[in-house]
Amino acid sequence: MAFETIFFIIVALIVGAGYPVQAGVNATIAIYHQHPLLAAVTNTAVASFVLLAAILVMRVPAPQLATLSTAPWWAWTGGVLGAFFVLSSLVLAPKLGAAAFVSTTIVGTMVASLIIDHFGLLAYRVQPITGIRLLGAVLVVAGMIMIQWRR
Repeated sequence: MAFETIFFIIVALIVGAGYPVQAGVNATIAIYHQHPLLAAVTNTAVASFVLLAAILVMRVPAPQLATLSTAPWWAWTGGVLGAFFVLSSLVLAPKLGAAAFVSTTIVGTMVASLIIDHFGLLAYRVQPITGIRLLGAVLVVAGMIMIQWRR
């Protein structure tokens, strides 16, 4: 395996470790806001501010409006999906627990990822579902079941 691939895997593992932390942080701020929607807005506002600051510091040029207007309609739904994830995580994670919440979302992610890869959807290259990939997904599902056994 190439060094670059190993590096990307390590970064992805670190990003993954942030999911339960983010859900817990968001659930905590929801207590102080006294409503999960207000906590989700706080999360999104802070994230937008941080990204805007990064854009300004890195001097990222503004996109051309003509280019933006050619994007497919569904390309604009990422923010909706992000808001749904943030809100869902801050509501569900405290009720399920970090391990149960994350393992369940990983199963959903795995199933969707296999389908997306198999058909090459959303700008991904085609990677057919093979027996070994399916076995890996089954093991992920088994892990989720084991984590949630006798809750």
